[in-house]
Amino acid sequence: MKKISLLTILSAIILTTAVSCSRKEQNQLSYRICQSSGDKISLLGFGCMRFPFIKDEEGNDIPDQEFINELIDVAIRSGINYFDAAPGYMRGQNEAVMGKALSRHNREDYFIATKMANFNDFSLEFAKNMFEKSLRDLQVDYIDYYLLHSVGGGQGTKTFRERFLYNGVLEYLLEEKKAGRIRNLGWSFHGDVAVYDTMFELGIKWDFVMIQMNYIDWQHASGRNVNAEHLYHKALENNTQVIIMEPLLGGRLGRLSAYAQGLLDQANPGRTAAEWAFRYVGSFDNVLTILSGMNRMDHLEENINTFSPMKPLNNKEKEALAAVTRIMTMAGYINCTGCDYCVPCPFGVDIPGILLRYNEYIREGKEIDKNDPILQQAAECRGDACRLCERECPQRLRIARELRRIDSIVRAN
Repeated sequence: MKKISLLTILSAIILTTAVSCSRKEQNQLSYRICQSSGDKISLLGFGCMRFPFIKDEEGNDIPDQEFINELIDVAIRSGINYFDAAPGYMRGQNEAVMGKALSRHNREDYFIATKMANFNDFSLEFAKNMFEKSLRDLQVDYIDYYLLHSVGGGQGTKTFRERFLYNGVLEYLLEEKKAGRIRNLGWSFHGDVAVYDTMFELGIKWDFVMIQMNYIDWQHASGRNVNAEHLYHKALENNTQVIIMEPLLGGRLGRLSAYAQGLLDQANPGRTAAEWAFRYVGSFDNVLTILSGMNRMDHLEENINTFSPMKPLNNKEKEALAAVTRIMTMAGYINCTGCDYCVPCPFGVDIPGILLRYNEYIREGKEIDKNDPILQQAAECRGDACRLCERECPQRLRIARELRRIDSIVRAN
């Protein structure tokens, strides 16, 4: 009889344990079924906008592909199977980065989402080239979930029709869906509620819609955003499932004041602010998946625990979260999510850095430091002669006005 070494036995035990743990993790994670395709989608989806960059030998910024691969490996091993990409994310490198990371796995183990981001060129030729490039960069033969990117983004129904209807782009995408190169077709929404409502009147059975939803935006959306309560119920009325972006409102709901966190702890101690926010959104049955931009391993692991399984809020917890909402909607926050669409600024202003730093002072109840070098940059804004940032902001923030206000506060201190 052939002798089996102790090392071989131990290796087999370790491998069996690893596979067992992987399957156990996948069984624990919460899933939802896509009504149009029958896909079993992880309720925790992976938002791929903000993966990290590192310096190469020549000092250039390049995606940290090795670390991104590790994040994707842990995600898939834990049962996460929905990955949201876009041509413009990561300075235009997102799809290629995701193609490298995901192609190392079986195609059946993940669903990839990407977008038609034809913001500056509405021609059908441009749209076709963008779609084909997405397939090449992602190293796939078909896209599982394809989105018309940022429908309604402040330009109204006229721009929507020019982007997708008059030029034949939507017809082209519907043809690609019939051909099987798009399995599910939907759209992401920002801004104009008239456009949102119009989308359900086009006679198209959308497979899904992506909306911004969290416990603040449910009834207290700021700027030119639309209350998620309307967006959710409009989709529900039209038998369309929703995919959620910004469940933490750009991280704002991931860290609360001590008083607000204390209210939550009274209802259910030991739960993080992020867990409360995720559970709020996950408590809605018509939610297909919830995107989280996890660019740190500890955030990924924490979120996996939250969704393994995701436990809906009970009435006591809902009341506590309602109390926190009342506090936060009176706090004077600026609804910046740190998406970086507003940069680079032609005048070198770190717009998201300023807005997020200002929010830190407000959130912590601290007096604003007039010597804070980040806040002092607000004086460099030339918004009245520019406003490029406002045209790019998905939240439709009046950025120039906010920077002037911050500058006046800094100068007054």
